[in-house]
Amino acid sequence: MKDGATRDGYGAALVQLGKSHANLVVLDSGVSDSTRTKQFGEEFPDRFFNMGISEGDMVCTAAGLARTGKVAFATSFACFLLGRTMDQVLVSIAYSNSNVKLAGTHTGLAVGEDGPSAQMIVDLAYTRAMPNMTVIQPADWEEAVQATKALANYFGPAYIRLGRQKLNGIYDSSYNFQIGKASIVREGSDVVIFATGSLVQESLLAADLMQSKSISTTVVNISTLKPLDESLIIRESKKHMAVITAEDHNIIGGLGDAICQVLTNNQIALPFKSIAVGDRFAETGSGSELYEKYGLSSTHIIEAIKNVFSKKTI
Repeated sequence: MKDGATRDGYGAALVQLGKSHANLVVLDSGVSDSTRTKQFGEEFPDRFFNMGISEGDMVCTAAGLARTGKVAFATSFACFLLGRTMDQVLVSIAYSNSNVKLAGTHTGLAVGEDGPSAQMIVDLAYTRAMPNMTVIQPADWEEAVQATKALANYFGPAYIRLGRQKLNGIYDSSYNFQIGKASIVREGSDVVIFATGSLVQESLLAADLMQSKSISTTVVNISTLKPLDESLIIRESKKHMAVITAEDHNIIGGLGDAICQVLTNNQIALPFKSIAVGDRFAETGSGSELYEKYGLSSTHIIEAIKNVFSKKTI
């Protein structure tokens, strides 16, 4: 297992792919050092395009390259990649079913000191709502490497959500990431947490602490948010007495809403709690401070576990 930011896993995977995929191209909008595409550009300068602060042009250029048979990864901070390009992404990539992979880094409140204008908390809502768009958020360095490689071999529009913060390793090289499949990272029997991204780590911390309180918790990593692994979600929900979702994203339009839809469509009624940003902008501070203040830390997940578990027989 390797500790590291998911953006670092993404950058490492691009270099590996560049050696085996001659049709792979990478685009960046002037932040290649931070997004970790810089090393790809140094090794494969003829297949790297620094578009500068012109994200709309980058997205459309990526779509054009895809039309020539290239596998195009268009990369930037998520707040710029999606915040400035909704029309281009919707029409030139999603509607046109272009083989473009959008990689948004520096997501969620974990960006911290960059402030609320950079804390992208609505990107999952944007991309999940787009027809044809696959949406992935890896939970650690290894999964980011494998997810990037899987996307390179998958035809169609996709968004991969990446973080800046260093995360503890969950998986080793024996792990087999598959698009559309969730992963059970901890087995329990009382409460199930469906988590994504960095909140998988917070959920594991909470589950460890609750074990001493005799509450057994399953933690499921939902690394593909679209298409969802509905069969696993249904199976695990029915096996437990309560459900929690956990994400570093707005409470509207993200993982919580996706899981709720699955439960509702399948007439599964259980105590439910969503850990997410409460439909408000945050402020400047460290990622850990913001997680604590805005209800995303393991402390808040512990309270949610206690809350839903207390309602299990009601």
